[in-house]
Amino acid sequence: MSTVFHDDTRKTRRILVVEPDDETRALYSELLHRAGCEVVEASDGREALVKALAQAPTLVMTETRLPMLDGYALCEVLRADPMTRTVPILAMTTETRLADVERGRTAGADAILVKPAPLDAVLNAVRRLLAAPTASRRTTATAAERDAQPTSIPTRSTGDRHTALARAHRRFETTTPPIPPPDLLCPLCDGPLNYERSYIGGVSAQHREQWDYYTCAKACGTFQYRQRTRRVRRLD
Repeated sequence: MSTVFHDDTRKTRRILVVEPDDETRALYSELLHRAGCEVVEASDGREALVKALAQAPTLVMTETRLPMLDGYALCEVLRADPMTRTVPILAMTTETRLADVERGRTAGADAILVKPAPLDAVLNAVRRLLAAPTASRRTTATAAERDAQPTSIPTRSTGDRHTALARAHRRFETTTPPIPPPDLLCPLCDGPLNYERSYIGGVSAQHREQWDYYTCAKACGTFQYRQRTRRVRRLD
């Protein structure tokens, strides 16, 4: 079986995926499994720290907003411990402000991707961090990388089933999405949410997804609505 990761030793790539959202964590885990990696999952920062110290991951991929111990603090602890000091860290965040990006870099993240990121961009970032020497892997993935051309991802197959998890299709932001954004109320104050934009992404053109973004009229923050699950979550 071929994978997207190639080296002379053929060693197992163990990726620790730290993500509080069950569906997103499952999506990333499936992506990495299909790419030939062993995946260890954690849903909060404290669990992630325990597993990082016990299972020696080759790379840590973490959301910045985590219960118990947030992603920034997790990065700092991993960088301070001799056992995990040199492990590459890919931070996933919904924050786009320069101060938040710099906070992630200062905490110890080697690369940062803004969510929702195309799966090919996630895989490319993981592959780049695993291949790069420790001294040269510090990068920040911006919106430009989110728009990079998708890369076909070989999958684990049964029999003659050799399909790609990610097929090339256009991922983009728009204010005129294919599915009309619903009228929503703020879950914190019951005031109206003001629609701002939508992100069209997903695994492929056949499995396209839409995320709608809103701001609260009463300044409760920014919210994301996922059309497939009909779930609203606060981003800041």
